Amino acid sequence: FDVELDARQLACPLPILRTKKSLSQMASGQVLRIVATDPGAVNDFEVFCRQTGNELLSSMERDGEFAFLIRRR
Repeated sequence: FDVELDARQLACPLPILRTKKSLSQMASGQVLRIVATDPGAVNDFEVFCRQTGNELLSSMERDGEFAFLIRRR
């Protein structure tokens, strides 16, 4: 990944808003890694990527933390 975003302890919609801001500052093709603790983030990021055309490369959970890799369109 090229950039990492720490969205732990943030509730919806803040992880998505911070992700949108981070992606807007990145070049096409770069990968953003997001770490979140909100269980709703799994569905939120799937929907976000479908709606924006960014690619959700992976989504995983470990010890109550969720990690996502998103490639900017």
